[in-house]
Amino acid sequence: MIYAIGDLHLDFSKEKSMDVFGEKWTDYETKIFENWKQVVKDEDLVLLPGDISWGLKLDDAVMDLERINNLPGYKVMVKGNHDFWWQGPKKLKEMGLERVTFIQNNSFIYNDKIGIGGTRGWISKDWEGFTEHDEKIFNRELNRLHLSLASINNEVETKIAMIHYPPFNADSTPNEFVDVMMQYGVSICVYGHLHAEGHRFAVEGEIKGIQFFCVSSDYIDFKPKKIL
Repeated sequence: MIYAIGDLHLDFSKEKSMDVFGEKWTDYETKIFENWKQVVKDEDLVLLPGDISWGLKLDDAVMDLERINNLPGYKVMVKGNHDFWWQGPKKLKEMGLERVTFIQNNSFIYNDKIGIGGTRGWISKDWEGFTEHDEKIFNRELNRLHLSLASINNEVETKIAMIHYPPFNADSTPNEFVDVMMQYGVSICVYGHLHAEGHRFAVEGEIKGIQFFCVSSDYIDFKPKKIL
């Protein structure tokens, strides 16, 4: 089985609160860990599309990452906009987390049949206040998605894209990140980032041959969602 859940926002230090997003987030870490253990088995795969830990530095996030590593299943994750702890691939690999793969310009093959790639993404170009600086980040993230998906061999049966930001414009139409997914034959995309009132911007279902899932933890009631 393949599951997905984004925006864990773990905080081992207990210094950060998600209360601003409503009562639903009360004791959310307990909900996430209990639901995960009930649903996921050791042989399953869990996709984590960003906003993993509130830690500002890698040392601050180590405990959260180790807690994830020790949960059932293999885990694959991409960076979210709040993952300030995220370092280069070499530094992340040196952590020695045996059941976690970090995706950045690379990919992961599950059971020789399913290829997973992805990147953080960025806000869409039609959002108010989009600047030249945003465009540079947007284009860099597009390139990272290209590199990641291109690294998946075409012998796999299914290609899955993970992206933190919704790959849609403000009017809910697919943006350039979806164009890249189509170019590489992606059939499933999971994303997160949206919380509370932001859920109204969630777009799901099949679009241009790709099945989209919004898996922000509060959107799916803090329970890993089965996607395949």
